[in-house]
Amino acid sequence: MSKWSYTKGLHDLGNSLYAYLQPDGSWGWSNAGIITDGGASLLIDTLYDLKLTREMLDTMRRSIPAAQHIDTVVNTHANGDHCYGNQLVADAQIIASKNTAAEMAEVSPQQMAMMLKNAPQLGMIGAFVTHAFGAFDFEGITVTLPTTTFEGSLTLQVGDKTVNLYEVGPAHTRGDTLVHVPGDKTIFTGDILFIGGHPIMWAGPTRNWLNALDLILALDVETIVPGHGPITDKQGVADLKSYFEYVYDEARKRYDAGMSAHDAARDIPLDKYASWSDGERIVVNVLSIYRELSGDTERPPAPALFAQMAPFAMEAR
Repeated sequence: MSKWSYTKGLHDLGNSLYAYLQPDGSWGWSNAGIITDGGASLLIDTLYDLKLTREMLDTMRRSIPAAQHIDTVVNTHANGDHCYGNQLVADAQIIASKNTAAEMAEVSPQQMAMMLKNAPQLGMIGAFVTHAFGAFDFEGITVTLPTTTFEGSLTLQVGDKTVNLYEVGPAHTRGDTLVHVPGDKTIFTGDILFIGGHPIMWAGPTRNWLNALDLILALDVETIVPGHGPITDKQGVADLKSYFEYVYDEARKRYDAGMSAHDAARDIPLDKYASWSDGERIVVNVLSIYRELSGDTERPPAPALFAQMAPFAMEAR
C-alpha cells in the first residue's frame, strides 16, 4: 500500500518538493507538482481550466513561501489538462519540448467549449463528451505557449537542486517529458504514467512508451508522481509496462488474423485491468498499434476517436 494518501490538493513529498493531486484521475483530472529551493520555484504543469489552476496556485502560495512567484514552468506535454492554465503564470519562463510546443495549439479551449455546447445534439457521443469534460470551464482561456523549447534533454537548476528533463515522446503525445529530481529520488512523469486508469496512446509508437517506462525503472527514484492517479513507486511503472506489453501482443495477434481494430478492441480480454477506470481507451490504444503495424503515420482526428470510444464508455456506465 502506498504511503501517500490520494486526496485532492497539495502533498508534501519532503525536501521542498510537492505534488498537487486531483482525484479521481479520470479524463481531465490531472496532477501537477512544484519543486522549490530557497526562493526558487519550478512548477510542473498547470491544470485544465483557470478556476482549477487558480485554486492550485492559491493553495501553493498559502503553504510554500517560494510559490509566491513562480520562476519557471515545465509543461510535460500538450494536452490541455497539463497546460491550459499557463496564462496564470505567463510571467514565468515556460519550458517544453519543441514537439510539445508545436502540438499545444492543435486542440484549443475554444474547440472544447464548442464541443460541450453542441453535446446535447450529438447523442451518445455528446453524452460521453459531457461525462468526460462537463466539469471543466473552457471559457476565457488564452493558449499560452512555451517561451523556451528543447530537444532530447535539458538540465535546470532550481536553487541548488538539479532537475533533469528527458524528452521521451512521441508516446502518449508527440513530445512527452519526464521531470527528474535526482538528489531527491523523485520523478514527475506527466502522462507517461497513469495509475489506476487505462493510459491512452494518442501518438505512439508503443516501443517509445515502453522505453520511457524502462528509463524510469532504471533511474534511482523512490517517489513517482504520475500525470493521473495516486503517487506511486516502481511497481506502478512495472504494472503499466505489463499492460502495454499485453495489449500490444494481443492486438498483434488479431491484426495478423485480419481482424479490424474495432473488433480487436472489443475482443481483447481486460479482466486483469477491470478495476482500472476509462476502459474505453483500449479503442485508441489498439488503433495506434494497428497504425504502427501497417506503417500508417496519419493520426485520426480527435473527434473521430471520441466517436469510437463513446459506445464502449457508455456501455460500461
